[in-house]
Amino acid sequence: MTNPDRIAVVGGVRTPFARARTVFQKMSPAQLGGIALREAVNRTGLDPKLIDEVYFGIVSAPAEGSNIAREALFDSGLPSSIAATGINRYCASSLEAAAGIAAKITAGQIEIGVAGGVESISSVRALFSLEATDFFQDLAKAKTMGQRLALLSKFKASFLAPLAPGIKEPTTGQTMGQSADLMGRLFKVSREEQDRFALESHQKAAKAWDNGFYAGHVCKVPTPDGKVIERDTDVRSDSSLEKLSKLKPVFYKDGTITAGNASPLTDGASAVVLMKESRARELGLKPLGFIRGYAAAGVDIQSEPLLIGPAYAIHKALKSAGMTWDQLDLLEIHEAFAAQVIATIRAIESPEFAKNKLGLDAPLGKVDPAKLNVNGGSISIGHPFGATGGRLMLQTLHQLKASGKSTGLISVCAAGGLGSVMILEAN
Repeated sequence: MTNPDRIAVVGGVRTPFARARTVFQKMSPAQLGGIALREAVNRTGLDPKLIDEVYFGIVSAPAEGSNIAREALFDSGLPSSIAATGINRYCASSLEAAAGIAAKITAGQIEIGVAGGVESISSVRALFSLEATDFFQDLAKAKTMGQRLALLSKFKASFLAPLAPGIKEPTTGQTMGQSADLMGRLFKVSREEQDRFALESHQKAAKAWDNGFYAGHVCKVPTPDGKVIERDTDVRSDSSLEKLSKLKPVFYKDGTITAGNASPLTDGASAVVLMKESRARELGLKPLGFIRGYAAAGVDIQSEPLLIGPAYAIHKALKSAGMTWDQLDLLEIHEAFAAQVIATIRAIESPEFAKNKLGLDAPLGKVDPAKLNVNGGSISIGHPFGATGGRLMLQTLHQLKASGKSTGLISVCAAGGLGSVMILEAN
């Protein structure tokens, strides 16, 4: 049963998404997040003093300011009296941030909140071993020359060897790409299927940009070197199946995942403004749409594919929204890898998966390609981990409005065997 006073999304923006270590390389996550926060609030016309709280997602938080919500708030110029909390649910972080703010509003703890997220892969620093860290800390604490010389006699050249940043699952020891490659094998997803899916992602995103779809909710970002970035930088209108088929596998010699059918490492930020429908009416604000349902799930990553979590959360999200699969007009499935999306679709449509994994008598549903990621997805647009959920919310609501449709489902897989699913409805 739906809440009669629904949680409204009254506005929001995202920055362009840019390949890591390119145009946003000199911008901190706080700067990128601050721009999204400021623009999201400004575009609604809302008095910033009315905002009670900010939840902001990030996966690779900077050591010097790990509560990125607070740091981005300071950078945004919004009132410092606004409470702010960082959220980390890996790639579903900003979706969880929105769900958390919505829950606080529903519970009456706050009236108005902003949710979103940011990721600056360009800002991620190399780490040093614990042994090296202990050595340099002891050296910094040494008070006498004798103590320093004694410590320096124990110095090893290996202390200066950094541990390169990586995206590895600590429990399994596998990277996200390795896990996705294995998932593709389990669900028998061919290389050609993946490349074709990736090509369509680029084609749809390029068309959407050319048609002006993104102009209404992607803000311009001025960079420190004087450039103004207005569009996503990784969308390739000239991509082709021939080009994609020539790329070599990245994670296994006999694998199927390449740089072309996987989402790139990306910098970017997103933010949405949330309040009850009644509060929006009081303030004279017209919502983009409403959060109708949300659910999360986790799986045992020792026995299940790492990125299959959303297939477990979909049934719960539909139940929380009081809906059936056939009532969905739009599907936005996060494209971490083409293999992962196609495998998830097969799970959704599988009678065996429904029976053996979910305890259901029938499959979750049938995925209509005409409803799926119609304006492109993370493979073409990019995937700043902490910000992707916000992008998907905005993309879903703006597409529902443009098409005159009613409801859309967002599915996000995340590290740790997690999956988050949100259902939105149009105004």
